[in-house]
Amino acid sequence: MIILGIETSCDETAAAVVVDGIEIRSSVVSSQVDLHARYGGVVPEIASRAHLELVNGVIGDALVEAGIEFGDVEVVAATRGPGLAGALLVGVSAAKSIALTRGIPYVGVNHLEGHLHAAWLQDPSVELPLAVLLVSGGHTMLVGVHGDADYELLGETVDDAAGEAFDKVARLLGLGYPGGPVIDQLARSGDPQAIRFPRPMQGDGLDFSFSGLKTAVLHHVRRHPEPDDAEVADIAASFQAAVVDVLSSKLDAAADQIGARTLVVGGGVAANSGLRIEVAAMAGETGRVALIPPPELCTDNAAMIAATAWWRFRTDGATSLADGAFPNLKLPTRV
Repeated sequence: MIILGIETSCDETAAAVVVDGIEIRSSVVSSQVDLHARYGGVVPEIASRAHLELVNGVIGDALVEAGIEFGDVEVVAATRGPGLAGALLVGVSAAKSIALTRGIPYVGVNHLEGHLHAAWLQDPSVELPLAVLLVSGGHTMLVGVHGDADYELLGETVDDAAGEAFDKVARLLGLGYPGGPVIDQLARSGDPQAIRFPRPMQGDGLDFSFSGLKTAVLHHVRRHPEPDDAEVADIAASFQAAVVDVLSSKLDAAADQIGARTLVVGGGVAANSGLRIEVAAMAGETGRVALIPPPELCTDNAAMIAATAWWRFRTDGATSLADGAFPNLKLPTRV
């Protein structure tokens, strides 16, 4: 089954062609980072307008890269939520238009479920259950995956998401937007033990909190104004070490709780080199397997949307064309 996926939940316009839920024929992503950098974050109206301008070209590029035509597409899918309302509507409308004109099924996909299914794109034979750390600018949660559409919410952030904390700390240090990649780069030349920032809620259940850590960095910067480049690198490395410690230790605890032998990390922050190294090392020490998708499958992409659509279409059938976009959509989990 050849599925065309479309992703426009935030500031990445993406399209991909995936066969049978596992074979990526193409994956095209057009980033809007340069458009939003001057504002220090994503501006919803600008994101929506950019999606309108880019979506047709990105879809065309995905078809060309896959070596197919519209007539070869059997199912079209799009992210229906969560995300920015206007941005989501662009992708959903494009997918519905294709479904109507080509007479093929449309499948609306939960963006969070897409990140979970990136694990199957990485390894279709992955052993269940999975302990998944889903960590991005908008979400930080631990999910037990016991089967397709059988998800158990184990823990989540009570305030800032980890990616949001990275962006805010980068702003405090005058590093620009997005903060995650620049802090990751700086951390490589800094001393992660230079400053002992707090590890909020570490050893206290499976929920997260990053607002206190962000405040600790703020107080440190106020006490040490105008740091030189080496000091900025030390702050970045120490902050990142604190975040990685909390994320990895809670992922380990989540795996213990559900008896998972496989650790999975997904979402934009999963592209962070420190987190990737720590989770891989932790898996080796505990006799587990670490499944960490390549960075291009961690950040927002349409391959994970098309892959998830294959599972949803097989189980639930087509989505009604009357179905809209849902900015606050939740991941369906066990009650």
